[in-house]
Amino acid sequence: MTSLPVLAQILLACLLGGVLSLLAAALVLFGLPRRWLTYAVSFSIGVLLATAMLHLLPEALELGLTPHEVFPVLLAGILGFFALEKFAIWRHAHGNDSHAGSPSCENHTHDHHHLHGGEAVGILVGDGFHNLTDGLLIAAAFLADPMLGWAATLAVVAHEVPQEAGDFAILLAAGWQRGRALFWNGVSSLASLLGGVVGFLALEEAQTWVPYIITLAAASFVYIAIADLMPRLKREQQGIFWHGLLLAAGIGVMLLGSGHAH
Repeated sequence: MTSLPVLAQILLACLLGGVLSLLAAALVLFGLPRRWLTYAVSFSIGVLLATAMLHLLPEALELGLTPHEVFPVLLAGILGFFALEKFAIWRHAHGNDSHAGSPSCENHTHDHHHLHGGEAVGILVGDGFHNLTDGLLIAAAFLADPMLGWAATLAVVAHEVPQEAGDFAILLAAGWQRGRALFWNGVSSLASLLGGVVGFLALEEAQTWVPYIITLAAASFVYIAIADLMPRLKREQQGIFWHGLLLAAGIGVMLLGSGHAH
């Protein structure tokens, strides 16, 4: 697969990422036990942190940045994503759906029945912007190293599953039919394709920016794992062993690929 042109790999990764995350989230909401979603969160945390620490940051250093350049960018990225999420520009869907997929999710729909149509559309717009940034980050990773690009894609899929499930829950609570919610979440996910193309065209002519974008990708993954996903696990009182095992499994999966990403 790595023999494909870089742009083709970027488009395939963005498309697969969107489709797989939507399918997984739909399965959780439309049939599979919701507790499985909390286990998926544990796995996602491991994948996100391992991708950031074992793949993206080492790659940024190998591309020529010094630690004195990488870590200020990492810090600025984490604070920047917090600020963007705080002002609802870059939305990761956890401000309102923190209970999605948790045992208390049965009451989740009652918490959002007051949503208006405009607010539901705002959720989709925010999700689309988030998917656009995912596409940009995936493009930067592929331009650095195709194997790194696929590692970043796996991390994106891992964190998109709980996000998309949360979006579905909120849209359904707002009165949307399941088919309509699934369709428009699919349309929103296509923004990653646009981000991938824009990222490829922009960064191909500005290779010196690639390590900085990769570092921002690491900041995004660290922020999502620590600020959005880990607080969910703090509320979990059951299945602690399985949560720990799946978190370790997420790290293990990325460790297995760490020797091949460079």
